[in-house]
Amino acid sequence: MEETWLYHYDTETKQQSLEWWHSGSPHPKKFRLQKSAGKVLASIFRDQDGILLVHYLPKGHTINAEYCSAVLVQLKDILKEKCRGKFTKGVLFLHDNAQAHRALATQKKLAYLGFQCLDHPPYSPDLAPLDYHLFPGLKKQLKGCHFSSDVEVIAALETLLDGQHSEFFLNGLQKLEQRAKKRIELCGENDE
Repeated sequence: MEETWLYHYDTETKQQSLEWWHSGSPHPKKFRLQKSAGKVLASIFRDQDGILLVHYLPKGHTINAEYCSAVLVQLKDILKEKCRGKFTKGVLFLHDNAQAHRALATQKKLAYLGFQCLDHPPYSPDLAPLDYHLFPGLKKQLKGCHFSSDVEVIAALETLLDGQHSEFFLNGLQKLEQRAKKRIELCGENDE
């Protein structure tokens, strides 16, 4: 599980905005652009087969333990429905060390729901599959696009997510195993 901000407009990368011009041509003027103020926070839950749940933070709300707990209940309902045979084996849950994720109320909700929470070393985006495997490609495809509303941003994200095959998600988890082994080699098992 990870969160990411999606903007109504996110400026193009330098690579996307490259233009061909002759050596005698005047240089095109480039204006410094900023990300738009309109944005949506998406909390994305996935497993090795694909996306389980995408939850969008309502306007005016913040991510806190109460919010996390409510979304976890929705996730359990989805797991019961989508993963009947797998769900009886238990759920290993990986999320980062954000304050709302570490809150006592969130930890109690995870335990109550029967989720076994995996430890996530602090400051380790290299061990968050969505951060290294899914979000970079999504963000790259959304850069330079103009959306006039949250609904358009959400539709674009869901179209991109629907276009991913289950092998893509399995590959992300396989990379997690490789990255975790490498981190243990470099830092030891008990780094904090």
